Amino acid sequence: MVTDTEVLERIRQGGLIESVDEMSEAYREALRVTLIVSGDTELLSAPAYYHAAQKAPSVNAYISLMAIIQDELGHAHIAYRILEDIGVDVEQLIYERPPSQWKYPYAFDIPLESWVEMVVANAFYDRAGYKLLGDVYHHTSYGPWKRALAKVDKEEIFHVRHGEMWMRRLAKDPALRAELQRAVDWMFPLTVEWFGLPDDLKRHPAQLTFRIKGLSNDQLRQSWLREVVPFCESLGIRVPAHYDPAQDRYVLDYPLPCEFDPEEKRWHFDRPCTWDDVLRRWKQRGPYNEVFVEQVRRGYRQLRAWRAAQEGLGWA
Repeated sequence: MVTDTEVLERIRQGGLIESVDEMSEAYREALRVTLIVSGDTELLSAPAYYHAAQKAPSVNAYISLMAIIQDELGHAHIAYRILEDIGVDVEQLIYERPPSQWKYPYAFDIPLESWVEMVVANAFYDRAGYKLLGDVYHHTSYGPWKRALAKVDKEEIFHVRHGEMWMRRLAKDPALRAELQRAVDWMFPLTVEWFGLPDDLKRHPAQLTFRIKGLSNDQLRQSWLREVVPFCESLGIRVPAHYDPAQDRYVLDYPLPCEFDPEEKRWHFDRPCTWDDVLRRWKQRGPYNEVFVEQVRRGYRQLRAWRAAQEGLGWA
């Protein structure tokens, strides 16, 4: 078994890890945890986006979103395929794990109920994904994932551009501008929360120690704010954050974390809470967790039933 010291020395010299044989147990575990979050996030984005696709304003808009969903499924396949390579039972992971144990951002448990919310998701959620996977692409020490993410990096920026293009169009429409502002009001803080615990409370330092990723949660959150806040301001859309020149960073205008009502899609900025409260909410999952996991599994079960029927008829 390779030791942590040997793995870290290889990484320090600029080398990449290419297979299980070159990993220590701690490295493999850090990679496994990170890949499950990546695979689950990409896969669950598909039913979440498909739910909103039914509100597409035109055939062209619907087809564009279907292309994005197809990309996301491909991104999920990359993560799950690498998990198989390191010995994880992906069939169990996708089709037998309780829905509450899936590891994806809480944001996808809150249904996108209009085209306006859908395109804000592209601009906010996909930019978060672009930041997170872009960091892995540029910094990870695991060679197979790094090479696979070259394709993902390009596709995620297309998703972001799709959302921003639509937000620019909606912001100019007096009839839809208020709806756009309402979507931003609840989706902006939800995406800020997406990046996870602040660095001083982070519980998985092995991801950085073994350079599975390169940037911390707070660094990634700040990078997202540096692009999203100026973009929204350019549209005249209000966001609860501003640039502080004294600190050369973007600062939130509300306490992080604070309480969120998922049914009303409303943040209570006057009710600060703790990160333990947030972790409890994440573990309980949101209103569409079971619905979307079931949608992912339904086709698999139907295909198995169809195959069993064909075998019974002697057609297999």
